[in-house]
Amino acid sequence: MAGLSRRALLTGGAVVLAGGAIYAAGGRNLFYSAITEASAATHIDPPTAHRQAAAGEILLIDIRRPEEWELTGSGEGASRLDMRRKDFVDALLQITGGSTDMPVALICARGVRSARLSNQLANAGFTNIIDVPEGMMGSRAGPGWLKRGLPVVR
Repeated sequence: MAGLSRRALLTGGAVVLAGGAIYAAGGRNLFYSAITEASAATHIDPPTAHRQAAAGEILLIDIRRPEEWELTGSGEGASRLDMRRKDFVDALLQITGGSTDMPVALICARGVRSARLSNQLANAGFTNIIDVPEGMMGSRAGPGWLKRGLPVVR
């Protein structure tokens, strides 16, 4: 502390207070906006994703990590495909039977990774990507799969 000037301490304190005030005033949404990539994909909520997956209208893919699947389970009707796989696109094409126009809905924990991956898949030639931006855990888009009480498979 002896090396820090009074000015540095006051400036640091002001920054912390300002950050806290922004967060308390709804800055959490600003934070999520900053880290969430804009997606051109269609957006649906978890109940719609569950209903459409159960009806065979969409292919719902849980793109989270295996330890996340183990912790919360996956939404009923979802296939698990870890987005970190080097062969993710090839593995997805295998699931879709080679179709790039099949409706594929992506769900992650809070909608950040699904938005990013939606854009990557669009760049890879997929034409019917759907994002579930609430994710499993909820986000600014809504409460998420788990808080909505939708069924999970462990």
